[in-house]
Amino acid sequence: MQLGLGRRILGTAAIAFAVIAVAWGQFNGWQQIRALGKVAHPEVLVYFAAAPQFFGGVALQFRKTARVGALALGAIYLVFALLWVPFIAAKPGVYDSWGNFFEQFSLVSGALIVYGSFTQENSQRGAWFVKVGYVCFGICVISFTLEQLFYLSGTASFVPKWIPPGQMFWAVATTVAFALAAIALLSGRVALLAARLLTVMIAGFGLLVWLPTLFADSHKLFNWAGNVQNLAITGAAWIVADLLAQRSALAIAQVPFPTAPHAVNASAAATRS
Repeated sequence: MQLGLGRRILGTAAIAFAVIAVAWGQFNGWQQIRALGKVAHPEVLVYFAAAPQFFGGVALQFRKTARVGALALGAIYLVFALLWVPFIAAKPGVYDSWGNFFEQFSLVSGALIVYGSFTQENSQRGAWFVKVGYVCFGICVISFTLEQLFYLSGTASFVPKWIPPGQMFWAVATTVAFALAAIALLSGRVALLAARLLTVMIAGFGLLVWLPTLFADSHKLFNWAGNVQNLAITGAAWIVADLLAQRSALAIAQVPFPTAPHAVNASAAATRS
């Protein structure tokens, strides 16, 4: 199972993350780093974050090294996710920290699927990683729904004003879309269609919401980080869509069917006898 374009998008986003971290050389804009307290040499954190992302991102581009790359990215993104736990513990009633945790964990989920998919074929261990990654991603989509629901006004403010019929309409519409996608993915009903539409929607966020921020202010770290984070989540969603598409194709290929009318008649005659 190759998971072609999805893993390459996730890998490209990881490389971009690494380049951005080194280019800015600091983590002042990263709220979750505050959980570590005062760090004597913050530049160490920059390279700690950049190295595995760059290595993992490059490795994810090639089939032979994809498993190692997925392991590297899964590990670093898990660290990033866990850095939000102290904020969740401090204010469990504030969903912002929960939302940030699950945004990072969606990348872990995508990495798990890639890791499991490139484990030995027909391996139960590989299938377990794929299943866990898939279910975790579905849970992350529930979080995307809740995050937009709890901060609906803030979500609406991100929608470009020129898009009809209005900002709040699209805030509500995309929240409903996230909810329906989560139900479809976790229930298995029309999951492939849901995964593809979800990928298109998240990619649309990048094109319509985040990309214009770079033209408005390319010197702001938040704008670059937001673009790359959205690209990474797009990659994770695409990985899920790739997984479901390949499983669907495999299931169709395994369904036997007669190639000529006489084959049906022969089969029926054999059954009667």
